[in-house]
Amino acid sequence: MKFLSLGTLVGIIAGFGLCVYAVVSSTDNYLMFLSPASLMMVVGGTFAASMIAYQERYVGKALKDMLSILIHKPINPKTLFADVGNVIEWSKIIRTKGINGIEEETEAMGDNIDPFTKFGTDLLITGYKGHEMRQLLTDFMDSMFERSMIQPQILQTMSAFAPAFGMIGTLVGLIIMLDNMGGDPSALGKGLSIALLTTLYGVLLAQLIFKPSYYKLKQKHEIIRFRNNLLLEGFVMLAAKTDSVTIQDKLNSFLDPHMHYSIFSDDDKN
Repeated sequence: MKFLSLGTLVGIIAGFGLCVYAVVSSTDNYLMFLSPASLMMVVGGTFAASMIAYQERYVGKALKDMLSILIHKPINPKTLFADVGNVIEWSKIIRTKGINGIEEETEAMGDNIDPFTKFGTDLLITGYKGHEMRQLLTDFMDSMFERSMIQPQILQTMSAFAPAFGMIGTLVGLIIMLDNMGGDPSALGKGLSIALLTTLYGVLLAQLIFKPSYYKLKQKHEIIRFRNNLLLEGFVMLAAKTDSVTIQDKLNSFLDPHMHYSIFSDDDKN
């Protein structure tokens, strides 16, 4: 189930809100901070450079992922606790029904099963064990993480491109301003303020959009990798037909101490 990321939304509103407040509280001439040409220089230059640096399909995915930080599928102590419970239940099913019982469980999950769990159960059904099981799951987990990090890395690159194009826009504005000085030297201040807007736009886009999006997505994928590592250990023990108590003790090492799973208690953890 997906939820709105309130923290992300509050951060975006607060960041831009403080900038707007600084402008409103300092001057009555708000329109001088609006320059479509300057914004076009920064945004257009950033995306043009990104399209040169990366394949266009990955740039498109990066923009889509940037929007996705507002909505997330949470992995938290409660969901990890549930994952441990699922692995322990699967160990009981294997003891009573054999590996075919796991196949029935995954088919019942339908489209709700995530790729890593699906791959792990497929390996179980195939009959992999021990080192082979661990190696295959590790390779799958690492490749998933590397693929998922391409988009965040593009956003990190954009956070470097945006201020650079802000400076380019400022230089262009200064050149135009200096060329016009002979006609009207009194316009120097106004021209300089307009020229500096591109630098302002570039820094704002980098520090409030691209760079935070990179860190948010990176954290998201690292949490997913942590959860997959928990499942990896579970699948290895399931393949070895390890007893439930040993599985419980091993997987509890991944959980917060106050959220440890206990097969001897049916109490819900809060």
